Amino acid sequence: MSTPDYVPGHGLLKDRTAVVTAAAGAGIGGATARRLLEEGARVVIGDAHARRLKETEEALAAEFGADRVTSLPCDVTDEDQVQALFALAERTHGRLDIVVNNAGLGGTAALVDMTDAQWSRVLDVTLNGTFRCTRAALRAFKASGGGGIVVNNASVIGWRAQTGQAHYAAAKAGVMALTRCAALEAAEFGVRVNAVAPSLAMHPHLVKVTSEELLAELTAREAFGRYAEPWEVANVIVFLASDYSSYMTGETVSVSSQHP
Repeated sequence: MSTPDYVPGHGLLKDRTAVVTAAAGAGIGGATARRLLEEGARVVIGDAHARRLKETEEALAAEFGADRVTSLPCDVTDEDQVQALFALAERTHGRLDIVVNNAGLGGTAALVDMTDAQWSRVLDVTLNGTFRCTRAALRAFKASGGGGIVVNNASVIGWRAQTGQAHYAAAKAGVMALTRCAALEAAEFGVRVNAVAPSLAMHPHLVKVTSEELLAELTAREAFGRYAEPWEVANVIVFLASDYSSYMTGETVSVSSQHP
């Protein structure tokens, strides 16, 4: 199946303020920031890569307006930087409506060879970082009187096993469990917490550093015989951030045929 046409915005998130982590570059975070803007939101983007983040901000601001795009370098393993990112959103726009936790770190290592540092680094970025940002979001939403949406980026690997991916799979399974528990706690003050679980989402830069053999193997597992474009995952994030999913919370939505 060929890639479908890009879906235009429909104003689903008009005048809402969103924070997106790991939003620099051509991946899911950058695609999500763009989709949120296309749906009418104001966006505050964070990323640990300051130069790429600034380039992303400038490109989006040129297209959507400097008043709608703000950025701040943010390493989600650093609580002070997380707090600064959320404070910027509220200071700049006076409110916070949507938080997309996209930051994550992968890697490949067999368990027998994996070091404590490799394990801890993946868990700290992918799971602990999502925890820090979810906590910050819920505190902000509760303090403002309730209401708000959190969308976490999980992965189908949180459901299934894969060699060399024990740390990443454990982290993503943790993100799913965190999503469910946070959703129950946040429901009392009107906040919804959901997650997406992509499988194979690629962009041109990633394709260049992936061998043809591996890419062919991975795409062969997909029902459509191709990888997802980052914006196709971002579309599902927009759905979860919009009023169309008003009765959904605690769910992890597979953006793939590879749900177990």
